[in-house]
Amino acid sequence: MTSLLLAIIYMAFISLGLPDSLLGSAWPVIYQEIQVPVSWSGMIFMIISLGTVVSSLNSDRLTRRLGAGKVTAISVAMTAAALFGFSVSHSFLALCLWAIPYGLGAGSVDAALNNYVALHYASRHMSWLHCMWGVGASLGPYIMGAALTGGHVWNTGYQWIGLIQVALTAILFVSLPLWNKAGQKDAPDKHDPESARPISLKEVIALPGAKSVMLCFFCYCALEQTVGLWASSYLVIGKGIDEVSAAGFASLFFLGITIGRGISGFITFRLNDTQMVRLGQSIIALGILCILLPLGDGAAFFGLVATGLGCAPIYPCIIHSTPAHFGADKSQSIIGIQMASAYIGTALMPPVFGWIAGHLSIGLFPVYLLALLVVMVIMHELLGRKTAKRC
Repeated sequence: MTSLLLAIIYMAFISLGLPDSLLGSAWPVIYQEIQVPVSWSGMIFMIISLGTVVSSLNSDRLTRRLGAGKVTAISVAMTAAALFGFSVSHSFLALCLWAIPYGLGAGSVDAALNNYVALHYASRHMSWLHCMWGVGASLGPYIMGAALTGGHVWNTGYQWIGLIQVALTAILFVSLPLWNKAGQKDAPDKHDPESARPISLKEVIALPGAKSVMLCFFCYCALEQTVGLWASSYLVIGKGIDEVSAAGFASLFFLGITIGRGISGFITFRLNDTQMVRLGQSIIALGILCILLPLGDGAAFFGLVATGLGCAPIYPCIIHSTPAHFGADKSQSIIGIQMASAYIGTALMPPVFGWIAGHLSIGLFPVYLLALLVVMVIMHELLGRKTAKRC
């Protein structure tokens, strides 16, 4: 039964990644059809991000009341409904409205699934599950491309992925008894009002190590998203590399993350979560130095791949170590604020570098990444010290 449920969770992680890259891949067609400036995709992205922050911060309350299985099933159903909403939208306002349930659903399922896996499965499964997210994120643009090259409109791509989400929703609702059985041992004690009470945001932030892990996640996701958004531009403008080559090598960063998470699952047989995070941070430092130093184009390309490989274990291993750092009774609350911090870093810091690139120099790209890495390393080490007694 445990293996069957794990297979369903793997499917859920693939499904979680499927819609994440759809807007970017379809936007060159969408903005022309609805006749808005190309930059307006950022508004839709911000609405989705705000929804994920809100639902992540409320994940503890929802999961305590409904259980991880129901939260996951309902969240995927909300995402499916939002995708079908996108598939019938032909105006910018409609896209913004459907972005609300999409963001709310995505944040809830992300926090609930991550906490459930952290509590019930070994670290290797967390790495492999986030590798599955990468598979889904890679398949999304492929499905959209297949729809467009097949003579369909962009709405059809959203419809196809919406159908996949509907099928997964049905599987999740059928599988609810498996979730309930596996989660009984971690359910709050109904006879202990204190353990059953949702933890307030103020109480969570006051926990030793909470601020450190929030900043650690903020910096990690800021670094990952900044590389994803600006690497190609840096190679073209800062290094003088042609656009086609730059785009191809920049995409290797995401390939490095996906493959790296597959490999990380095997390395966790030898190293614990803290050692995996430190290993990833060391590889990121090597990658950034290769980009920063005047060692030629080959070194810059290698640096991007190495940065992706280094990023691979950090996100899943910090999440997996959350129950060990803070306790199983508080892990859902902590993972909720981790997810919220991640989304804020993702939404805020890449535009900050855009301002730096426009007003100072895009050549500061590796310096910016290095600064984020340094803060991330410091915060992770502080997390370990402040929660050492519990670990």
